[in-house]
Amino acid sequence: MTTIAAQRAPLQAHDLFAQIDRLYQDVRTKGQERYDGWAARIERRSFLPSAHNLAHYLAFRNHDLRDVQDALAALGLSSLGRSEAHVLPTIRAVRATLAALCGVVDAAVDRPTLRDFALGEQLLERNTRAIFGPAIDERAHIMVTLPTEAGSNFEFVRTLVGAGMDCARINCAHDTAATWRSMAANVRRAAQETQRSCRVYMDLAGPKIRTAATISHDPERRFIIGERFVLAKPDAPSHPELAQIACTEPAVFATLCAGAPVWINDGKIGATVIDSKADHAVLEVTHAGGKGKKIGPDKGLNFPQTRVEIDALTAKDHADLDEVVAAADIVGQSFVRDARDVDALIAELERRNKRLPIVAKIETAEAVHNLPEILVAGAGKVPFGAMIARGDLAVEIGYKRLAEMQEELLWLCEAAHVPVIWATQVLDQLVRKGLPSRAEITDAAMAERAECVMLNKGPFLVEAIGTLADVLVRMQGHQSKKTARLRALQAWN
Repeated sequence: MTTIAAQRAPLQAHDLFAQIDRLYQDVRTKGQERYDGWAARIERRSFLPSAHNLAHYLAFRNHDLRDVQDALAALGLSSLGRSEAHVLPTIRAVRATLAALCGVVDAAVDRPTLRDFALGEQLLERNTRAIFGPAIDERAHIMVTLPTEAGSNFEFVRTLVGAGMDCARINCAHDTAATWRSMAANVRRAAQETQRSCRVYMDLAGPKIRTAATISHDPERRFIIGERFVLAKPDAPSHPELAQIACTEPAVFATLCAGAPVWINDGKIGATVIDSKADHAVLEVTHAGGKGKKIGPDKGLNFPQTRVEIDALTAKDHADLDEVVAAADIVGQSFVRDARDVDALIAELERRNKRLPIVAKIETAEAVHNLPEILVAGAGKVPFGAMIARGDLAVEIGYKRLAEMQEELLWLCEAAHVPVIWATQVLDQLVRKGLPSRAEITDAAMAERAECVMLNKGPFLVEAIGTLADVLVRMQGHQSKKTARLRALQAWN
């Protein structure tokens, strides 16, 4: 068996060398073409190598390399599966090793340096620090959504910072400008007193479409599968034969078509458009659980297959930005769809003589599709991050695709050396009830692959911060992005 394997290995290596060489030439050429289309728009010179790497990563991932990976692993070589931060150096290293194995002598087949490999990680670390500040214990940062109490209770905020919060999130969809100012002041005072870094992140509410206060049915009524109801503009005539629910955004009805899905209240109710008019649409319930679901006012509406023509920044966002530039270190942009939305926010910040770091919340199907352009538009001008906002994103793309898409978003952002926030329902039961589920501890452990992890508000928030910090510190010795780290096992030694 040893003799046969030895006889086959050179042939396999020669074939693999030819395949990897073709791959390298294709990725280099097509990646450069994409990069050339971006270069003129990039103002931050520090982002140029990252844009270059992202362009090559997109060209690289246009190939199905599973068979090649298996063959490379059988030869004891890198299987290319950890190339996100340094695409061309990884391919070059494998190509050079295969060339040596096959006896190929070619000056063009060069081996990358250690610096070529280290650059991507260094850029990601630098970009993370520029947004979130220095890391505690080298772990991922912990972002905490502040409750209203944080505006009036300094000791509570000081406890959060002391427990490990190093980024405080103020949600501009809630509370008042005066409360936001108090929250930010308490965070800064707490950071100073504890001698710990804690950045202030303020989330613009964005164009969240909701059910309006006007509903023409009993609020306790449950809608069941197969039932029909009317979704309408707030001023539309009533339809007495069906329950009617008003929508806060009239522009929806300009593009809503028959057959389009609609999700209500974070996906708790699903419906399909049966008929659509200029001021209303008739919907049929398709998902509502066994006992049906209520539809009340101020519940989120998602239209995953409908392009709703609304401005990325609402009138409220424009007003709130005046407070944001005065109080925040980072601004979060909700419901980003494409690069134009990011451009609009940067322009508004510049009108206020500010260039704050921006975090784009990836929570729409359009944002997923347009992510490369969003990354270039943002990181090409300001320190830039991305939040995987798993709540709305799951509703938009479907729960079955969420895990897959979460991974791909992590990979693309790493290729652009852009830090990621892992958000929505992290340690949710622990925060709300004081006892975590087994599954959410595993989720928190996997969150170590992001640069920041977000906790929501709840009565057991301090305990959740401590638990999350402990899990992140433990996992950092075992995992770095997609790579398992071979720290010595302790349970059996």
